Amino acid sequence: MNTRTFNIPWLRTVLVATGLACSAPVAGNSAPPVEGRLVLSACTLEDPARVSVVSAECGTLKVPENPAEPEGRRIALHVARVPAISRRKAADPLFILAGGPGMAASTMYASVAPAFARIRRDRDIVLLDQRGTGRSNALNCPFDDEALLSSSPAELASETRECLQALSARADVAFYTTSVAVQDLDVVRAALGYEQINLYGGSYGTRVAEHYMRRFPHRVRAAILDGVIVPGQALGPAIALDAERALDRVLTRCAQDKDCSERFGDPRLTYQALRDRLARNSVPVEFADPATGEPMRLGFGAAHLATVLRLSTYTSEQASLLPLVLHLAQRLGNFQPLAGQFVQTLRTYGDVLAYGMHNSVVCTEDVPFYDPEAIDRKKLASTFMGTAQVDALQSLCEDWPRGPLDPDLRAPLKSDVPVLLLSGGNDPVTPAANAEALRKGLRNSVHVVLQDLGHGQIAAPCVDRVMADFLERGSVAGLDVSCTRRVRPAPFFLSLAGPAP
Repeated sequence: MNTRTFNIPWLRTVLVATGLACSAPVAGNSAPPVEGRLVLSACTLEDPARVSVVSAECGTLKVPENPAEPEGRRIALHVARVPAISRRKAADPLFILAGGPGMAASTMYASVAPAFARIRRDRDIVLLDQRGTGRSNALNCPFDDEALLSSSPAELASETRECLQALSARADVAFYTTSVAVQDLDVVRAALGYEQINLYGGSYGTRVAEHYMRRFPHRVRAAILDGVIVPGQALGPAIALDAERALDRVLTRCAQDKDCSERFGDPRLTYQALRDRLARNSVPVEFADPATGEPMRLGFGAAHLATVLRLSTYTSEQASLLPLVLHLAQRLGNFQPLAGQFVQTLRTYGDVLAYGMHNSVVCTEDVPFYDPEAIDRKKLASTFMGTAQVDALQSLCEDWPRGPLDPDLRAPLKSDVPVLLLSGGNDPVTPAANAEALRKGLRNSVHVVLQDLGHGQIAAPCVDRVMADFLERGSVAGLDVSCTRRVRPAPFFLSLAGPAP
């Protein structure tokens, strides 16, 4: 039998987070000069799995890479607009800001377009691939993922330097931070002729939206922030703890569910036993590729388990499989479903991020603000993610250049802009407490928490209606969010055939 060895994308697993800068702050509201006009023509957008295609109109706008050097190198920003269906469309479009950092807005939209269908009836949808992502001079880094699985800090630093060298021919990676990106956003707004815009930001996109609201408050009519990052929050040190907490809630929910507990007992005990087992030795697994049926071989170890556990808690649909696959692996020695889920989750999340752009953001806006004394390494080591993410980020940021950082990027946001805040009650990355902290400075906001759901509520039932109603009103006054209180997570799979009837 011909088998293919599956290489684990190690950096994809541990890095996504997801006044020390060396460059001067980006100047106020003066946008950098642009080259030519933004001309749009018919195009199509495709999701990473190549399942759905969206018709749009696309174009590019050239801007200075370094705003302080308008005659220096220019980069092309890729812009796509999905026109409103109505001929009497609203004058203010919805700009979508993707997460990561490192995901392109056009990629993100193509994956979740139905969630915005109600909004698109009356409003244009505008997608700017943030500089360094997608078709906006993407800062992609090729890594030898299998080697990096056991890399030392010195080896990781070497890989980082190789990536920087490869990118240096076409990019100064320092100028791909949030402070520069919000200037691009306003340049595109002006080039398209919009006086005011609405914003949807997901995960890291909430940081971009918040800073745009700070820099250009009169240009924002309303904002939707989904999976909130709080200004001043340094991403990284808390992620392993939040992920462990989210996993425990999923397994506890199974233990308290009659059908799930009768089938699997207490999955928290199964999880811990499996972690201990894989910490000692990996398990050889031969299985069929879940997409193609091609034979595959994998030495399934602790890092593979951590990948499944972390990414599976992002959505309740993936989380619903966890008690079953943990039970099959630990109690019955069947690792094939777990290995298949590993492959499938990586294909869902793994190939959509530009890691160079990710590094430019976190190495300027997050890692320099880590407080070593506040990082409880013993507590991190007790989680399934351990200290790997924090250590990897700190190691790669030793060599990655820091870029422009507006002095108020980390300051508390105070705004009168109407804001709809969305949180999952079991978000492993941006807990609902983040939105509550941000809300203290928002004078016109409402916070919707969806019980037991994970990271990103854009595809949750009834959220599309709430978002469309909010944008139509341009206010939280009278907004009916009662349907969100009836949303429940996907039921647990009791067998590979699915949940109980």
